[in-house]
Amino acid sequence: MKSEIHCSFFERYLWLMRDVVIPYQEKVLRDEIPNIEKSHVIDNFKYAAEKIETGKTDGKFYGMVFQDSDAAKWLEAAAYSLSLYKNAELEERCDELIDLIGRAQHADGYLNTYFTLNGMERRWTNLCEAHEMYCAGHMMEAAVAYAQATGKTKLIEIMEKMADHIYDRFITNSTEGYPGHPEIELALMRMYGYTGDKKYLALAGHFIDVRGVNPHFYSEEYKKSGWHVWGAHIHEPEYAQNDKPVRELTEATGHSVRAVYLYTAMADYARAINDPQLKKACETLWENITQKRMYITGAIGSAYEGEAFTADYHLPNDTAYAETCASIGLIFFARKMLALEKRGEYADVMERALYNCVLAGVQLDGTRFFYVNPLEVIPGISGAVKTHRHTLPQRPAWFACACCPPNVARMIGSLSEYTWSFENGIAYSHLFINGALDVTETHGYKIILDSFFPEGDGRLEYSFDLDDEEGTGKSVDMTLAVRLPGWSKNTKIFLNNNKIKYIKKNNYAYIAGRFTQGDMVRVELDMKIKRVYANPKVNANNGKAAFSRGPFIYCAEGEDNDGEVFNLFINKKGNIKLIENNILKAEGYRMKNSGKLYSYDAPLYEPYEITLTPYFKWGNRGLNEMRVWLPEIN
Repeated sequence: MKSEIHCSFFERYLWLMRDVVIPYQEKVLRDEIPNIEKSHVIDNFKYAAEKIETGKTDGKFYGMVFQDSDAAKWLEAAAYSLSLYKNAELEERCDELIDLIGRAQHADGYLNTYFTLNGMERRWTNLCEAHEMYCAGHMMEAAVAYAQATGKTKLIEIMEKMADHIYDRFITNSTEGYPGHPEIELALMRMYGYTGDKKYLALAGHFIDVRGVNPHFYSEEYKKSGWHVWGAHIHEPEYAQNDKPVRELTEATGHSVRAVYLYTAMADYARAINDPQLKKACETLWENITQKRMYITGAIGSAYEGEAFTADYHLPNDTAYAETCASIGLIFFARKMLALEKRGEYADVMERALYNCVLAGVQLDGTRFFYVNPLEVIPGISGAVKTHRHTLPQRPAWFACACCPPNVARMIGSLSEYTWSFENGIAYSHLFINGALDVTETHGYKIILDSFFPEGDGRLEYSFDLDDEEGTGKSVDMTLAVRLPGWSKNTKIFLNNNKIKYIKKNNYAYIAGRFTQGDMVRVELDMKIKRVYANPKVNANNGKAAFSRGPFIYCAEGEDNDGEVFNLFINKKGNIKLIENNILKAEGYRMKNSGKLYSYDAPLYEPYEITLTPYFKWGNRGLNEMRVWLPEIN
């Protein structure tokens, strides 16, 4: 199966990754861009290689304990770009970096520049914080992606040695432990899928199965080693999702990125070994996240403290953490839940997180990035006062902890892997992105999707290419399953302009038949503008409404509304209209400012037409107020 993207909306992003983001991030990794946070990640590998080869180096490790992972994610993003656009120069630079990574590997397979440069005697003594397996996992993902893109297996061979080293330690030698930051579990599942080596399946399963069996493991580990990186959360089992065995988890807790990376691996492993108990745990966790702990933008993680989930319905707008990486992890989780069972709700969330939170994570010019994605921004407070310093009102050029920028690059670069799936002769259309599903080699046809989406009228046109240019009447017996998105109330489906009946199951429309060259299935999605209301238990949004059209969530920015948005009110019964560039105009009011802190006089309102822009575009026009949820009045 091969999936292609030919969508003007997303091709712009793919070109941006190719032409701007990947070259920019490579320069960052090489410390070639002045006046931004230093990375030093390439030098870390150089110094580690020098120490291994000569026994000494004057170079010092710089950065976070997980700095190696930035290079891994960049390599993975570059691999996806190379799979779409051949670039001999970029491929050569990737090969050079892979050679350097290989030189930084120890004879026993161990690979981690932090410990190579800071003391190998401490390796594997702080699984809670030291991120050895997190870095290894990201490098494994890069290895698989690069091998699939180029056919070159050197990085795979390097990471097989590291995986074998880890297998020997934790399975062969029965050493107690599991990763503080889940990631390697899902990466091992990718390694297993690519290589077929069942050791990787077993190792992934081991880390999943032993997690939380001893909820005090990290505290005990710290007592033995006596050293820490940050010292926070070591004695908080919920923070690292190790308070109980994973099959007993019922609520998403702790660090949100760690959580969804773990849940992704759980879902993938549940499918691989057909484990109904693990599948049920994944479904319970999914329900808790999406029905009680997820922002309207598809963001997760309500608290700055611990970058974490907090409690059901606690979704503050102005202090939201809503890390870009967490939404990417939620997309990973959604994809694996779709593999377990085809349910439209999984793809709905995947779509929402992508079009809103993930795309907001990168500036439209590709050179600045959000780590945190708040739903309200007040210049002078956001990014300034102690309680709001994390909610920056403008995107920085880089971060000391730079997990999000390369994560965005690899997510967008791999987008074609999320649009379709093909199982048992059924072609599933999950995301409505112009392109094609090509199963010519195995089934003799290609399905082409031409869509007027997401910024058009919502028409989807599926046609069939059976390589029948001579007109012999060749046909194919198959089923096309099209997601019926939750935001489309009145979806209509036609075959060759005739409205048809279809089987609806779990919010997919199953259209079965014998199709020939020239047949067309047309789906008309309901792209009406909608008001969205939160559960009243989300106290931050009581009396307020948000706006959506198709997959897009909207916000009001000061730039479009005479500089201020916190004195704007939506007219409950007012009209809302769509204008050019997917902008909305809504009837509302502006509250007049009395100039007093408190007043006995009732506020006065004047009619005002409020401009709303898609959330993913906010923060591209200088310092501005911004708000997603707007209060309603009559």
